[in-house]
Amino acid sequence: MVAELLLAAAIFFALRAVRQRRAQGLAAWPVVGMLPSLLLGLRRDMYEWVTRVLSRQNGTFVFRGPWFSNLHCVVTADPRNVEFMLKTKFSSFPKGDYFRETVKDLLGDGIFAADGAAWRRQRRAASFHFHSAEFRAVAVRSLEELVRARLVPVLEAARRGGSAVDLQDVLLRLTFDNVSLLAFGVDPGCLRPGLPDIPFAAAFEAATAATVARFVAPTAVWRTLRRLRLGPERSLRRAIAAVDEFAYAVIAARKEEGGARGKDDLLSVFMRLTDDEGRPFSDKFLRDICVNFILAGRDTSSVALAWFFWLLARNPAVEEKILAELRRVKKTDDSSLVFLPEEVKKMDYLQAAISESLRLYPSVPVDHKQLAEDEVFPDGRKLKKGTKVVYAIYSMGRMEGIWGRDCKEFKPERWIRDGRFVNESAYKFAAFNGGPRLCLGKDFAYYQMKFVAASILLRYRVHVAHDHPVVPKLALTMYMKHGLKVTLSSREQDTDNP
Repeated sequence: MVAELLLAAAIFFALRAVRQRRAQGLAAWPVVGMLPSLLLGLRRDMYEWVTRVLSRQNGTFVFRGPWFSNLHCVVTADPRNVEFMLKTKFSSFPKGDYFRETVKDLLGDGIFAADGAAWRRQRRAASFHFHSAEFRAVAVRSLEELVRARLVPVLEAARRGGSAVDLQDVLLRLTFDNVSLLAFGVDPGCLRPGLPDIPFAAAFEAATAATVARFVAPTAVWRTLRRLRLGPERSLRRAIAAVDEFAYAVIAARKEEGGARGKDDLLSVFMRLTDDEGRPFSDKFLRDICVNFILAGRDTSSVALAWFFWLLARNPAVEEKILAELRRVKKTDDSSLVFLPEEVKKMDYLQAAISESLRLYPSVPVDHKQLAEDEVFPDGRKLKKGTKVVYAIYSMGRMEGIWGRDCKEFKPERWIRDGRFVNESAYKFAAFNGGPRLCLGKDFAYYQMKFVAASILLRYRVHVAHDHPVVPKLALTMYMKHGLKVTLSSREQDTDNP
């Protein structure tokens, strides 16, 4: 009798789960909710799994986590909802307590997690700095020197040796050196011959990976692990300790040098400012500022370029069009192949190709908000105060309703109008966020990616290693899980000298 009752209950819940899958996008089970489906998605390609569910549910669905967790959230890829969150009702959709607590150990009170007055103060100061002529000049000089003196020699050594190199790793090292110079005024020297291990860089990457693990675990679980110093929380504590050691050492050294007067890095800018009560910012706040901007500047451009070069390897016709443009816009006869700023600005097709790569593989695949008050989405969905909302940027780039039936194709031409690059709405193409939180470094990020891509493409053919697995990694930014192994060969018109 008991066995018959258990069998009947199992059949009932199975049929109920099937009906819920049709109505809600995923099967919901007693106690555990939609967790089994989530775990299945984690075993495969999480981002593609979410995209399929969103496609079935017209762009928005509710994920119901286990009753004992706080994994409940609304997931959307509807541009109307995204614009509503990022612009129309910006104040109703802050980052929120959940996101802030989850990333606080790594990012502290920095701009990524901050809301309200704290966010506005940092945004105002950073915006003034990013748009100053001094910063732009320093950023351009720093990038040019790193490409000329480090990137090209490292790639040339790999070419001459005939050895494969992890291009994603090389690009991460390049952007890490660049953003560290701009944020801290310090050169960590990641991109040098031999590609040395840099403790700070390794710790930073480990810390971001361990932080992401918190988003897919019930809060009570990772809090317990943190308290007991076990598993990924133990690794996170060690990694953050190494990040802090580097950051606080730089801050202390700057103070011993007599302060930040005359320096143009972000740390110096904030050291010259004061808080609302006229006091200098604490070392902890300065540390948070710089760590946040390193996260923004290091990972986003480098992983975007890695996906860009992988897509070019699969689309040689696009590569040829980019090369034709580079040869057309380059007016100087410079054997080092360094481009002038005015030449970079004319690379419209290259910018279109990079944008198309970001559409398909956005550096930040998802972002989070939390309701500060009751709202109703433009699609009619009612949202209660405290509800967590995830907008799936990766999925938005692959929705037919947004980009058409060819949405999964790599077509830079969709960004070109009358021969010129044309931006899309930030709520259709959300790779750089939108509204008041629009990425402050968007213009420089494009400049950086175009400069680096052009410098490599005009000198080398990039060949992705045969059968190299290329899949995204579940992280704050869209790393390639196994890197990007490539070999290099010279363009016929180039000399053998770097």
